[in-house]
Amino acid sequence: MNSVDRPHIGFIGLGIMGAPMACNLRKGGYTVTGFSRSGVPQLCRDAGVTAAASPSAVAAVSDVIILMVPDTPDVEKVLFGPAGVVEGVRPGAVVINMSSISPAAEPSNAARLAEKGADYLDAPVSGGDVGAIAGTLSIMVGGKSEVFEAMRPVLGCMGKTLSHIGPHGAGQTCKLANNMVGAMTLMAVAEALTFASKSGADPARVREALLGGFAQSRILDIHGKRMIERDFAPGFKIELMQKDLNNALQNARQLGMAIPGTATAQQLFSVAVGLGGAQWDHSGIAQAVETMASHAIS
Repeated sequence: MNSVDRPHIGFIGLGIMGAPMACNLRKGGYTVTGFSRSGVPQLCRDAGVTAAASPSAVAAVSDVIILMVPDTPDVEKVLFGPAGVVEGVRPGAVVINMSSISPAAEPSNAARLAEKGADYLDAPVSGGDVGAIAGTLSIMVGGKSEVFEAMRPVLGCMGKTLSHIGPHGAGQTCKLANNMVGAMTLMAVAEALTFASKSGADPARVREALLGGFAQSRILDIHGKRMIERDFAPGFKIELMQKDLNNALQNARQLGMAIPGTATAQQLFSVAVGLGGAQWDHSGIAQAVETMASHAIS
């Protein structure tokens, strides 16, 4: 990276998560150039994010290039496809992949960028659109510790909890573990609230009581409320949760390991997709549980 107080940031992928993250970098005083397949959204333009024509054009003007795209093939295309980052990246730049992808892909991504003289971090996030907007994401990082430390000010504009997990791929492994816990907790909350409601109890009062006891969790707090209020507008889409759980299941198979809770949650998300819910927020798993119970929470 160039020796500057405020590195020029490139941001590729300005969707539900990426757009507010880029805006928070602008609030932090960074110059930001963006690219997204659907164009730079007005939210980002109003914040002062300038548009580039391609990922390579972003890389050509940036000291730090951040990716926030859906899946492993998307990262591959953005980095190494036609007009990809690798065509414009400058020696000394840092590429930070904040997308959630397969851990197995990250050492190769890092090695290929190193051939161009660029450093690389995998830094997936947790916290959903609420955390992206507030700048309070949890960021789980894989890569060289010295590069992580150098990027702390940049990452700190987007996240509250910054954790260096280990070498390339470790950040993605941590994110899969995070979503395994999240998926199974979503399933548990949906089952508990559906059970309570079908038993005749007020699910809102049950949720309030549980929040004061050992069952308390942010998922019960935030997503339990969504389930009761029938608010399934996407913060984190079911199709993206399925993608992450598929990656977890695939990696577990390679390890020779059973993860039955994750597999069960994945099946329930598949039920939700069958109901037309691929674009629902992942709290929409409640509708899969409700369908099997022939009873709606509220």
